[in-house]
Amino acid sequence: MNDWIMLTVVGADRPGIVAALTERLFEAGAHLGEASMMRLGSSFTIMLMVKSEAPPGTLAGLLEPLARDMNLRIHVDPVEGGLHRHLEPDVRITVHGADRVGIVARVTGTLAEAGLNILDLESDVGGSVAHPIYIMVIEGQARHGIRALEQVVEPLRREGIEVVVHAVDTLIG
Repeated sequence: MNDWIMLTVVGADRPGIVAALTERLFEAGAHLGEASMMRLGSSFTIMLMVKSEAPPGTLAGLLEPLARDMNLRIHVDPVEGGLHRHLEPDVRITVHGADRVGIVARVTGTLAEAGLNILDLESDVGGSVAHPIYIMVIEGQARHGIRALEQVVEPLRREGIEVVVHAVDTLIG
């Protein structure tokens, strides 16, 4: 039986969310796996792999009082653990362009066509209200090589989107 779940938590950012959540999970006898926690806008979001003897619905029920007290939204999904299979990026792509509808879909679709497997994507909006700039930093694996990525981003560059492709040297071991 696969007893890992993906726990997703979202709420207004405030001190103590991580401490309270992990304490409750500890009290429930849960083991923590990989996690990603960050502030997005004024919200704090957590994606956390949790291994528990309790079924997902039971674990969600145990977290419900905390969610109510801290005004958090909690979602649980059974997942395959897949731990210790960390993929290392071999490319980092930075993107800057005028913020416009579809920029993320356009850039990521173009990169996917050239075989990019995205492992991490962070984005932000900079500039000003009158002239917003969308910024993305993408790390991934260039399955068909960096040259293939360089070729497919040329049309984006001609549209005024700045795309810089950097090889990432990883030292494992």
